[in-house]
Amino acid sequence: MKPLLLVALFGCLAAAFAAPAEKVKWCVKSDQELRKCMDLAAAAPAFSCVKKENTLECIIAIKAGEADAITVDGGDVYTAGLKNYDLHPIIAEDYGETSDTCYYAVAVVKKGTGFGIRELGGKKSCHTGLGKSAGWNIPIGTLISMNIIQWAGIEDKPVEEAVSTFFQASCAPGSKLCELCRGDCSRSQREPYYDYSGAFQCLADGAGDVAFVKHLTVPEAEKSKYELLCKDGTRQPIDNYKTCHLARVPAHAVITRKDPELADLIWNSLNGVQNFQLFSSDAYAPAKNLMFKDSTQKLVRVPPNTDSFLYLGADYMSIVHSLRKEQSTGTTSTGIRWCAVGHAETEKCDTWSINSVTDDSASIECQNALTVEECFQKIMRKEADAMAVDGGQVFTAGKCGLAPAMVEQYQQELCGSSPATASSYYAVAVVKKSSGVTWANLKGKKSCHTGVGRTAGWNIPMGLIYAQTKDCNFANFFSSGCAPGSEATSPFCRECKGSGKAVGDEAKCKATAEEQYYGYAGAFRCLVEGAGDVAFIKHSIVGENSDGNGPDWARGVNSADYQLICPGKDPVPISEFASCHLASVPAHAVVTRPEIRDRVVRVLQDQQTKFGVSAGDSTFKMFQSTSGKNLLFKDSTKCLQEIPAGRSYEQFLGPEYMSAMASLRACSDTASDLEKSCTFHTCQQP
Repeated sequence: MKPLLLVALFGCLAAAFAAPAEKVKWCVKSDQELRKCMDLAAAAPAFSCVKKENTLECIIAIKAGEADAITVDGGDVYTAGLKNYDLHPIIAEDYGETSDTCYYAVAVVKKGTGFGIRELGGKKSCHTGLGKSAGWNIPIGTLISMNIIQWAGIEDKPVEEAVSTFFQASCAPGSKLCELCRGDCSRSQREPYYDYSGAFQCLADGAGDVAFVKHLTVPEAEKSKYELLCKDGTRQPIDNYKTCHLARVPAHAVITRKDPELADLIWNSLNGVQNFQLFSSDAYAPAKNLMFKDSTQKLVRVPPNTDSFLYLGADYMSIVHSLRKEQSTGTTSTGIRWCAVGHAETEKCDTWSINSVTDDSASIECQNALTVEECFQKIMRKEADAMAVDGGQVFTAGKCGLAPAMVEQYQQELCGSSPATASSYYAVAVVKKSSGVTWANLKGKKSCHTGVGRTAGWNIPMGLIYAQTKDCNFANFFSSGCAPGSEATSPFCRECKGSGKAVGDEAKCKATAEEQYYGYAGAFRCLVEGAGDVAFIKHSIVGENSDGNGPDWARGVNSADYQLICPGKDPVPISEFASCHLASVPAHAVVTRPEIRDRVVRVLQDQQTKFGVSAGDSTFKMFQSTSGKNLLFKDSTKCLQEIPAGRSYEQFLGPEYMSAMASLRACSDTASDLEKSCTFHTCQQP
């Protein structure tokens, strides 16, 4: 008997350890919320409930695996995303047609009280809670940025102290500002003036003169008695929140650990709920907004790999930073941090940095990342400042709030001229002359691309092919190929070469210089070596890598053995790119954050004077690559030209390119995770 019992016991243990979590452990913070959660668990056995004292305890419990999920506001999305917790948002509340996955932070006052936003000093204030979006971060950040509240930064005094000096009295649950509060001043239901309904009640009871809440807080029947304070000093009716608000902020979100399977379980469990009102707290009155906000219309899945920074957006994050971190002491760096992708670029950047030192400070410092999009995130987070990228990447950068500052110029005689003569180049399709491949018989062939999302190598050809086929699955058109940046299981990784290492080659199909078929020269090499039947590249690449030009792999390559194909024409020699191309597209550009554009331009103008084409005998050359091709800048660059201040990425790319991108984006899978995260909220759009 005993061996059998042991086998059974071990079998049970193995099953317990192997089985994924079957229930979603939802974290709740009050007795009323626990009641609603228990009722949900009875209606939907996929859920169980864990009660904690407050949001922070829930965040800690989720980190530890004692709980799995909770819905929180933007300020708490920020806290949950900090390194010590490392949680991320997976689902957003959607409040319907008026605001989608965003809401408006507003300042509500009683009608007839006769003061504007600049006269709030000495008044009494009602806040939803310390660190919450509409109730604290946005109003206090706004009042500080408008110099209405005077605060020199955390070295001077805590922000709470500045707020307590400004207002006569306040109720801000979770803080020391508790004079107006009616309960224990905690961020929980034990404080009657906590959260949206509580802050509004604080105003309605006459305890406070202003309530900082969201735009849907004031009950319909009460709206006529209240007004909004606008940033221009005026007042407007409650329903005019679209033109009179402090900020638009991202919706509340469900947060959890970074685990795709757990995210799927939570999403599927919530979607499977039937016969239960997730977005109503009526049965638990007077409590409101239990588990979810009562104004929620539906839930929306957040794009994968969206962290708290991408979810909240740069504007919101800068407000949070201004309230939580030391203010900058006014010493602005004179240099810039350049972002390099991969080992070879980092080496060149380090050499540049050493050469850029004057008076013990470097004009160029180097940051690095594995991909261009990781660099974009570093620039957005202020961990890096600038990098040069291709047009398709300018598009993604623009969607994420970055701006083009300088453009590469490939014709020396135009370097002294105005930026109106900015370089462009031709996107072409190259085939072997002996192959018999034409545009008309391209279907079913193998393709070589510079990289997914890049201009000549992907956006332009795939935009044309989509316009032809209206099929978003490009694997139905090409049999296989190499498009670095594709999913590892994609047919567009099958022909990639990697770094050449025999085993465990992590570089294979990665969008970095370590993948030998990446970039313009790499895509042409893919064609030369027979991995593909067509290469989508820039018009000058064949000449740069044939007839004795180019690296070792290009030895013995004759340009006469290759030709161009384009829609509606027979193949032509590679020299006839002006008459047979897929598109004329803008040159590569330097992208940066709009607020530091001027400094980036100034530093780069100085650097190209020292290390550019006309810099004489300097040991370092900005536009030459020794251990690779097109590192940091295209090797064919003659100079960088300033793009006029205020010119948007759409204006830079031009209407043809933007329409090609619109065609391509009809296929949602053509947008990267980063682009999806940056465009997820309407409130992130300018």
